[in-house]
Amino acid sequence: MTETISRTTARADVRPVWRWVAAVILPIGPAAVALLRFLLPYNTADDTSTIVNKIVDNLDRSSLVIWLAYVAFLTLVPGVYFVGRLTRRGTPWLTGVALFLMVPGYLSLPWTASSDVFTWAAGTAGIDRGSITKIAEVSHGSMTLAGLVFVVGHVLGTVLLGIAMWRSGVGGRWAAVAVGISQPLHLTAVIISSHPLDLIGWGLQAAGFAAVGWAIVRMSNEEWQPAR
Repeated sequence: MTETISRTTARADVRPVWRWVAAVILPIGPAAVALLRFLLPYNTADDTSTIVNKIVDNLDRSSLVIWLAYVAFLTLVPGVYFVGRLTRRGTPWLTGVALFLMVPGYLSLPWTASSDVFTWAAGTAGIDRGSITKIAEVSHGSMTLAGLVFVVGHVLGTVLLGIAMWRSGVGGRWAAVAVGISQPLHLTAVIISSHPLDLIGWGLQAAGFAAVGWAIVRMSNEEWQPAR
């Protein structure tokens, strides 16, 4: 009877599945953002009229950017959760602060990207660019707040998460450095309008998260989550 219960428990153990799910999800969000920032048809510092014109002139490319953004929306928060799940064991307070910044930041991202979806839809529908620009220039206060929460949350939070990875030894020191410098590089890329540098910045976060994923794959089930 005891042997039968043990076999049933072993079959019901989902820890290996969750380890692989975590490993696969971890790099997807940052990699998707890296690609969309590289393919973005406009510069973040462009004025509204220029952004509208560049999106409408590149509807297919803009559609791909929107799809990549959707992939990022679905995977960024789970990814940072899986990293934090490991770093909190060695640096609980630092991990807590990092996630407190990053999770609201990532959750604010869809709100900040909604204007691009509107511009693409209006351009695809054949609305004249002047009208699109006039509407796009009207911004709700929540979008401004969402933008601030996103910028502060993901830049500062990722730096802190990189430090937490370094102190806890999760993913290796090179991965911690890659994650820690990724968003300062992204911010620099936005300021100087460099899409290749943006690709490198977010790509470093994807690489660092992939290293954490590889570490998770190599863990035993007990290291990942002790049986209760």
